[in-house]
Amino acid sequence: DPGADASLCGMAATGASGTNAVRYGTMRPNVLNLRVVLPDGRLLHTAGPGRQARKRAAGYDLTSLFVGSEGTLGFLTQATLRLHPLPEATAVTIASFPGVGAAVACTVQVLQAAVPVARIEFLDEVMADACSRYSGMGLPVAATLLLELHGSRNSLAEQQRQTEEIVRLNGGSGLAWAEEPEQRGRLWAMRHNAWYAALALRPGCQGYSTDVCVPISRLPNVVVETKQDLQDSGLTGPMVGHVGDGNFHCILIFNTQDPEEAKRVHAFTQRLGRRALAAGGTCTGEHGVGLGKRALLLEELGQEGLDTLRSIKAALDPHNLMNPGKVI
Repeated sequence: DPGADASLCGMAATGASGTNAVRYGTMRPNVLNLRVVLPDGRLLHTAGPGRQARKRAAGYDLTSLFVGSEGTLGFLTQATLRLHPLPEATAVTIASFPGVGAAVACTVQVLQAAVPVARIEFLDEVMADACSRYSGMGLPVAATLLLELHGSRNSLAEQQRQTEEIVRLNGGSGLAWAEEPEQRGRLWAMRHNAWYAALALRPGCQGYSTDVCVPISRLPNVVVETKQDLQDSGLTGPMVGHVGDGNFHCILIFNTQDPEEAKRVHAFTQRLGRRALAAGGTCTGEHGVGLGKRALLLEELGQEGLDTLRSIKAALDPHNLMNPGKVI
């Protein structure tokens, strides 16, 4: 369930995910084969032409090499994907919390209780208010979780009971389960319009989205610290995330004609990346390194890791034709 403007090969190229990743995984484990145009024009099938095996141990894992390569090693032109069955029953709910710490702590406890949740999406109070106004949903101005459960009709009732109990223990309120496709569709349409809702907070300004991913156990502290950093920086940066994976995003809305504000945005994104690294996480869970996080990539992988990436790049693209200057 990617963003509205995503393509399959684009998702593979950045190693991205979506709202269903907590149960069904990111792109990486769901890509079985890729057709890639190499820099010299040759056509590569990363798992071999026509291969669709769910697992393999034949040689280097070329598919995983190209997933997340951000266009630096070749053009991804076709992807063979793993399919998952549709569940018998689905239920979605929205819960409001007294603060971002409580919302994220609830996420951690739901996962630790082994509730087989399919989606857990987090909105801070700024994002919840923006999405509510943009989509006309009438949500409280509060830290919010959107939770979706999949399963058989019998198992779904038990999952709902467990989830409701954990939400209440964390001060959550407003639980009402939606099971009809139309109702569920409205809720997720609101979430998928988060980018546009954020832009509407400051008409005429532009958005810069950054993301990090940390171990689930460290997520509440990192989210609370990031929220405080945003407030101290005086930035408009609603938070939203696939927190079931430990992944969250800050959508920074700023005036690109204001050098001082642009400088604060850059400084914040660097602090956010380093905060994630200090917590044992990664500087990007799905948006990629691009230009802006190359220094953070060195800090994350070390010089040996970066040298290895450069060796692979030089072997496949000796003339530096593919997305030059990006990642490494």
